[in-house]
Amino acid sequence: MSERGGGGEMRLLGFQTFASGGFCLWEKAMERRVAVLNVVGLTKSVLAEMPCLKKWAAAREVQSFPPAFPAVTCTAQSSYLTGRAVGEHGIVGNGWYDREAAEVKFWKQSNHLVKGEKVWEAAGASCAKMFWWYNMYSSAEFAATPRPLYPADGRKFFDIHTQPMGMREEMKADLGDFPFPAFWGPKAGLASSEWIAASARWIEEKEQAQLSLVYLPHLDYSLQKIGPGAPELAAEYEAIDQVVCDLIAFYEGRGVEVLVLSEYGISQVSRPVHLNRIFREKGWIQVKDELGLETLDCGGCQAFAVADHQVAHVYVNDPAIAEEVRGVVLETEGVEEIREGSALWGEGMGRERGGDFVAVSEADAWFTYYFWQDDAKAPDYARCIDIHRKPGYDPVELFIDPDLKFPLVKIAAFLAKKKLGMRGLMDVIPLDANLVKGSHGRDRVPESEQPVAIGEGAGRVNSAEAVFRWIRDSLANPL
Repeated sequence: MSERGGGGEMRLLGFQTFASGGFCLWEKAMERRVAVLNVVGLTKSVLAEMPCLKKWAAAREVQSFPPAFPAVTCTAQSSYLTGRAVGEHGIVGNGWYDREAAEVKFWKQSNHLVKGEKVWEAAGASCAKMFWWYNMYSSAEFAATPRPLYPADGRKFFDIHTQPMGMREEMKADLGDFPFPAFWGPKAGLASSEWIAASARWIEEKEQAQLSLVYLPHLDYSLQKIGPGAPELAAEYEAIDQVVCDLIAFYEGRGVEVLVLSEYGISQVSRPVHLNRIFREKGWIQVKDELGLETLDCGGCQAFAVADHQVAHVYVNDPAIAEEVRGVVLETEGVEEIREGSALWGEGMGRERGGDFVAVSEADAWFTYYFWQDDAKAPDYARCIDIHRKPGYDPVELFIDPDLKFPLVKIAAFLAKKKLGMRGLMDVIPLDANLVKGSHGRDRVPESEQPVAIGEGAGRVNSAEAVFRWIRDSLANPL
């Protein structure tokens, strides 16, 4: 016998008869509530540089574990929230080639793309999903995620998408607009993680979901931009340490159990690998002239690569050259190995989406999407922040072109045009892949570059899929 109300559950625990009459003994057993803080880039070595979080972790279990493969955001999060192998949940990277549409699709947001029961569904828990990926149209009761507005005239306005939809305006009224430039691009930094942390507090104060999922991306930017071990990182560690610990204190002050984890560590890199340029030299790449610039015509290519940090999905449209493509990739400097798609993905959704084989870089290398041979013919989106149009991930978007004499003037002119309703390109991104100093994606990395799980029961986490069981069991544990 039970009765729900007031954020808890009333259970009939016993009945006893006294001479004066009988009565029922009731006790209020509060729901177990859990907050999972996803601190991107956190490893044991990084934890050592964050004194507040290190002190909190000292009283809890701290466990390093091999990352998902590929060790990238969308794959890792999907493995955590479904407990399934990548071939089953289908998220083979941050993007992939849609063979039917003959298009590369990156950073999509519909939760319908992720196959399998989600952890809050398995636990029968209400969920607030704050800025974790694949956030739109899930079964989570509350959600918020970046989502620009794209009017038909080609303009772009920064915004968010929420569930319920009406929560969007309420949240912005209380917290201000989401600082989109701080979420990605040359100005990416602490402000976006601070806003996300504030949004997590906002929804907790209003709704008290049983499971809160909070994404804090700050370290991802600096670790890729300036590389692990750089002295400038001390200030970045200190900044996110404060944000994380303030959020922990907030949740624990409300009786919420906190779990901390990460998706991957960052490796120091110095060598970009341009597979598509090598394929072009072999005659396998087809490009299309668009107003004097080149774009990649994926459906017309015999073979091409979709780059995603330290992995590259290689799609072979012409089976007759498959073995030759494999040989060329293996001989490419900076490539450590290739893994066959059939072995990686099995017969599930991953097989349909993933590359025919996947190239893995050496520890100090990473893959670009670059396919042009002359920078003067690079597509217009190459010099812009354009995460959806580029046929691969581009960390060079974290930089402003050092060859621009007055970049701030150029940016100001673009913003002025935008305010006047005019269109234009904010083409300030360089085409020099050597600027990137940190990357990720490999699963066979030293423990110092493995993700971590921190909290009660974290010692049982030995894989990305095991995170699902850790979160589920934390929700099920009696108080």
